[in-house]
Amino acid sequence: MSVSDIIFIGLVSLLVPVSALDNGLALTPTMGWLHWERFMCNTDCDADPQNCIREELFMEMADMMVKEGWKDAGYEFVCIDDCWPLHERDAQGRLQADPKRFPSGIKKLADYVHAKGLKLGIYADVGTSTCAGFPGSLGHYEIDAKTFADWGVDLLKFDGCYMPDWHQLGEGYVNMSIALNQTGRSIVYSCEWPLYEWQHQQWTSVKSILDWTADHQKILVPVAGPGGWNDPDMQTQMALWAIMAAPLLMSNDLRNICPKAKELLQNKQIIAINQDPLGKQGYRTIKGDSFEVWERPLSSNRLAVAVMNRQEIGGPRRFIISVATMPSWQLCNPKCNVTQILPVYKEMGVQNLFSEVTVQVNPTGTTLLTVSPIKSNPYDIL
Repeated sequence: MSVSDIIFIGLVSLLVPVSALDNGLALTPTMGWLHWERFMCNTDCDADPQNCIREELFMEMADMMVKEGWKDAGYEFVCIDDCWPLHERDAQGRLQADPKRFPSGIKKLADYVHAKGLKLGIYADVGTSTCAGFPGSLGHYEIDAKTFADWGVDLLKFDGCYMPDWHQLGEGYVNMSIALNQTGRSIVYSCEWPLYEWQHQQWTSVKSILDWTADHQKILVPVAGPGGWNDPDMQTQMALWAIMAAPLLMSNDLRNICPKAKELLQNKQIIAINQDPLGKQGYRTIKGDSFEVWERPLSSNRLAVAVMNRQEIGGPRRFIISVATMPSWQLCNPKCNVTQILPVYKEMGVQNLFSEVTVQVNPTGTTLLTVSPIKSNPYDIL
């Protein structure tokens, strides 16, 4: 399975606890496709028409999302990242799509995506320029929000480059939020915070971001929930995305993806954990001997558990979960059912408070479990 087949784009949330609006948006983590990690800022459509940032690319991805089962699996957003506009605003101060690469305009592209039963996302920046040097939204928050609404955009990814005064960064994000709400259109607001790392394909980046998430989980976990989700901004096991209730935004070429990657990305059990309606973000409960255990409360009093092996060499290692020593596993009183989702699906049977659950975890790998309580029968013989 190619690394490029399973890259996820991430968003590092604001550290300031902010209550999400009760507006019916983002009740579960966002799922979709974003161009950046795979296609970057390729604007040379003459030399590379199949991989450049132009309207045909997004139309083809929308087609593939419907044809190949991505929409049915829950992926609903087709997101444009950086490098879509011209380098100058129009006479009215509005952003404008590059007419050579987007000759039909963003509104027509949004109509095409909507006709497929999908939603369109777009990119802008809080500062004077985007990270790739295109016009930023500083001083234009209201007109940009109105422009996106007029085009029928459903999600805004708002980046954090080129802010002259970094002390005003948070204020800029708030101002765009206000501007979006004033449009009257329902637009998911995906706030980028400039703490992300760009070494997505390195295991060291995965480990460092997991450590950062764990170190700040007392802040992050309480504010994650319907309407606002913390995304760890990294490539990692899909299991950990599900545990952390993070947006599932893949960046790959859906026209050419290997079957194993497609099977993983469309795994219904993993997606069900990620999209669980309880809306609780997972947290780290154990760290030691190069193992980590992450747990996430689920609806119906269930639990999702990820056991990660941080070692980078060697073979699979055994990890034993002593149910009685795990406070969150009290749902196994009197009994519970344990199911392994990854690396392969396996029913691990009925357990109780005195059970020991043993899993094998590959180097840099993750074993994902779900734990479901079994209600006691009053007619059971003790």
